[in-house]
Amino acid sequence: MFGQAAGYAFLAALSPGAVVVMTGFLGSESPRRTAFLFLLGALVITVAAGIVIVVALHAGGLNHPRQRQPRYGLRLGLGLLAIGASVVLARRGPRTKDPHKKKGLLSRLMSRPGPIAAISAGIIVFIPSAAFIAAVQAIATARASVDSVAGALALVVVIDVMLAWVPLVLFILWPDATTRRLRSLHGWLGAHGHAVLVGVLALAGILLTVNGAVGLAM
Repeated sequence: MFGQAAGYAFLAALSPGAVVVMTGFLGSESPRRTAFLFLLGALVITVAAGIVIVVALHAGGLNHPRQRQPRYGLRLGLGLLAIGASVVLARRGPRTKDPHKKKGLLSRLMSRPGPIAAISAGIIVFIPSAAFIAAVQAIATARASVDSVAGALALVVVIDVMLAWVPLVLFILWPDATTRRLRSLHGWLGAHGHAVLVGVLALAGILLTVNGAVGLAM
């Protein structure tokens, strides 16, 4: 079950937005501080959401064996939600750059990378996805001790925010090489980021839907 949670967390971590923001922040006047505060914001929202989900599932009794149907029903619902989101994004298509159009919230935060802006960007980029919720659900509904659940939740959080802490660590060790590779990846995502986001959402949705449907049928 914990392996399944790690897999969903990895899908949740595949965020083109995190790469874009980290590339911008690591190119700011105070790259390490700004990137660290971005990571802090990511950790705040991810840890808080993980704890809330675990507590809510336990309060609802979904960790009990007799609640198998609601557990898999929730997973099925998350899968359908993710598939629906991927379809909407695919039909909408990638955003075209319009110099006359007002900048989005993330763009405004990145243009003025102060402490509050960096933390706020981390919170916005890492708002829990369906895959993250499914990862936490797999942990919260497993037959495990409190210590095991806490450790597994910590692992899921670390995986979920990997595109915030991995670039920061690499930048500290190899700043020039990391900056070049991030800019190259940023350029690639500029052309393919929308397709990546749609694909990740669709894959997570399909996996969750199949898992939920099979669980309900058994």
